[in-house]
Amino acid sequence: MTGKPFVAADLSGAMHVDHDEARQAFLDALDSFTGCVRGASDQDLLAASRCAGWTAGDVVVHVHMGLQEMLLGLVTPAAEAAGTDAASYWRATPPATDEDAGPTDGIRFVRLVGAAYRRPTGAVRHLLPTADGVRSAVTRLEAGAVRFQGHVLSTGDFLATWAVELAIHHLDLRIGAPAPAALRLARRTVEALAGGEVPGSWPDELAVLLGAGRITPDAAQRSAAPAFPVLG
Repeated sequence: MTGKPFVAADLSGAMHVDHDEARQAFLDALDSFTGCVRGASDQDLLAASRCAGWTAGDVVVHVHMGLQEMLLGLVTPAAEAAGTDAASYWRATPPATDEDAGPTDGIRFVRLVGAAYRRPTGAVRHLLPTADGVRSAVTRLEAGAVRFQGHVLSTGDFLATWAVELAIHHLDLRIGAPAPAALRLARRTVEALAGGEVPGSWPDELAVLLGAGRITPDAAQRSAAPAFPVLG
């Protein structure tokens, strides 16, 4: 696919998202993801996802764990100014609870948790109450700043990172499509991390899949966005 060449954007790579915009994008993404998996069959969830080593059901398990962790940020307001934005958050390595863990340990852990369910759809039933709790907490969240994983983010940027997380993992499922607003935020994040705009002819889904390293670019795509992938 051809398009306009890579164009430099904000050299700082900073990305800030309004609280209300991010909240709506997150809620849309959450509803889209949960609606999609609620209708998935065991066979759908046993299919390979776009995440190496994971089935679609494993992605559900991973998202459930992430939403549980997200709750920690939602209940931890910060008084100081934010030092991390919606793009720079992705450049930092999340804190580890096991310093000896290797890159595949997290993949194996999620697979083991997923295998503990008698049927893959059990993971969905386990996810839904957590999603309802997160939805309620996000709806009540007031604009400000929160502390999460050693960072302080504005509530808008915090919610934006989770909208992006859900959009990418929805693409990983290979079932249905993410909420458009969340997918647009994911594209903005990819471009902020890359330091420039990708060709306008690329649909948001393609830009995000390439930017997140979920698909291999062809020669023209590699030429148009040489920094990819930028988001794992």
